[in-house]
Amino acid sequence: MTYEDYTRALKLGVKSYRNAISKGEYPYLPALDELLERVEVQTEAYLGLVDIPLDQIVGTKTAGRQNSFAANFMPLMSENTEFAMKWINLYEHQIDMGVRDPIVAYEFMNKFYVMEGNKRVSVFKYLDSSSIEGTVTRIIPKPTEEPENRIYYEFLDFYKKAPINYIWFTKEGSFARLQKAVGKGPEEVWSEDDKRDFSSVYTEFSRIFENKSAKNMTITTGDAFLLYLSLYPYQKLLQKGRAEMRDDIDRLWGEFLVLNHRPETALVMEPSENTERNLFVRFLSTGSRQLRISFIHDKNPQNSSWTYGHELGRMHLNQIFGEQIETDSYLLESSRLDVSALIEAAIEDGSHIIFTTNQKFLEASLKAALEHPEVKILNCSLNRPYRALRTYYGRMYEAKFLIGMIAGAMCENDRIAYAADFPIYGSLANINAFARGAKMTNPRAKIYLNWSSASDQSMSRTMEENKITVISDTDMIRPSSVSRNFGLRMEKNGQFVKLATPIWNWGKFYEKIIRDILKGNWDKGPDVKERKALNYWWGISGNIIDVIFSQNLPNELRILIETMRNEIFNERFHPFGGILTQQNGRMIGTKDSCLSPEEIITMDWLADNVIGSIPTAEELTEEGKALVELQGVVNTAYGEN
Repeated sequence: MTYEDYTRALKLGVKSYRNAISKGEYPYLPALDELLERVEVQTEAYLGLVDIPLDQIVGTKTAGRQNSFAANFMPLMSENTEFAMKWINLYEHQIDMGVRDPIVAYEFMNKFYVMEGNKRVSVFKYLDSSSIEGTVTRIIPKPTEEPENRIYYEFLDFYKKAPINYIWFTKEGSFARLQKAVGKGPEEVWSEDDKRDFSSVYTEFSRIFENKSAKNMTITTGDAFLLYLSLYPYQKLLQKGRAEMRDDIDRLWGEFLVLNHRPETALVMEPSENTERNLFVRFLSTGSRQLRISFIHDKNPQNSSWTYGHELGRMHLNQIFGEQIETDSYLLESSRLDVSALIEAAIEDGSHIIFTTNQKFLEASLKAALEHPEVKILNCSLNRPYRALRTYYGRMYEAKFLIGMIAGAMCENDRIAYAADFPIYGSLANINAFARGAKMTNPRAKIYLNWSSASDQSMSRTMEENKITVISDTDMIRPSSVSRNFGLRMEKNGQFVKLATPIWNWGKFYEKIIRDILKGNWDKGPDVKERKALNYWWGISGNIIDVIFSQNLPNELRILIETMRNEIFNERFHPFGGILTQQNGRMIGTKDSCLSPEEIITMDWLADNVIGSIPTAEELTEEGKALVELQGVVNTAYGEN
């Protein structure tokens, strides 16, 4: 049968060759030496004997025999050649006794190129083996800013702790997230038992995942596995059987597809038109039960301005809909349950709609949405690629721009303090919009940035050292706070007076969402039909974000700000339109363009008139670190989030 096996292998090689030619692709094995001619090499490292995944062996080291193989490592030489006889002998030896001699290979960017043993690799690939042993030399390129290069350097750091080469990711920060997901500290080394357990679980996951037609996906199996680990704890995963894991993957498949087509995430920028305003009354009056709406909060509203704002939104729903709905709130801070159990409790209590109001609840919310598709679950976060779970947030940067204009006009020494909270999606846009607004009314204005989530920063010290009299403080007040320190304030005669404050109209948001659901629009629209992930991101034009002015604001300045507000409301002006200058002097955009929503959400830079920097992970409080891991801006200090 060995001759017939070579013939079949040859046919596979010829098919691969012809397919490559028809697509205008190189039909033979690539040679590493030719690839390295275009790469700056940093150094080489001998790894010794390594178990090499067959699907990561992609070429030869030199150009000598590469034309003997198609790009899939199947032979191209005819059956009556010496090459064919050697291939057949290796095949027979492998079937009878197994090939024990390791190949010699080079690793570059976690891909392997064979120096000695091309025919052995060809035989192993034909037999559909998973790996082959080889002595490996690693070629390390010089660091660059290319995402693939940055990911590779993260892999090198991970490899020191866990010499695992069979998992790969397409997003920065993923190797660090994997380290944490399996319960390891940032620098903790894996034991042999750790590696064996992980290999067993990941191999099982890979078989199931790749058998579901996943080979054409742009995400890697590692990307999918990391999403899986974010929902199902690793230690419990070690106890799962194949059938249970298959059920999990089936349940998650829609999320894998969305992750695979990340650009298909739909940002809903404006509320839908409520042309049939009274339909919800008719809808509810025909049913016998109330619509139950639950809110899951992190902290007590008496101590958290964020929770307080969402509770005001819940109260607004009660006022608008009255007895036709029933609302309730669950507080993680005062509960003995974790957030997943708290969401389950809300579902068991009969909730039809659940709003989880903290970004830290994202993964628990997604897991609940997957397991309870009959319940509509929304999480207050930004730009997440999940189909089963919808997210919502506000374009606060629009209000911050207007507040910045006021600050620039009112500051007397060109210095303004800005209190930021967490370096997460949206926060950099708020800072930069504020800085740009200040610059429009005062070209000399400088914004002194202070992060409340950075353990070593003090706003009072920043203001005292820089003689600052104007500050943009937190956006909302806590009911239990005796201080009125929120919004934009200015020191006058030894006391602070209010100028303006941005506001979140969460009640308006929740009202519009509930009306839309009751009108039957939840499952309608092209974005839903195309099975996109939906993210609501409304702003001033949707009455979700606004600015309240103080009577201390000069009348002429108020007229100017109201005029600019109307321009933003009617989409005739964009806070991030035109040419923008970053701290490092780099200019982006053109005079006739404005940043896209994706560029605004994922900002990882500060404007040129901002004094300060984005804190590193080491500088953050524990709460800050937790949020950054979920929704942090892409930053070399802590990778991706």
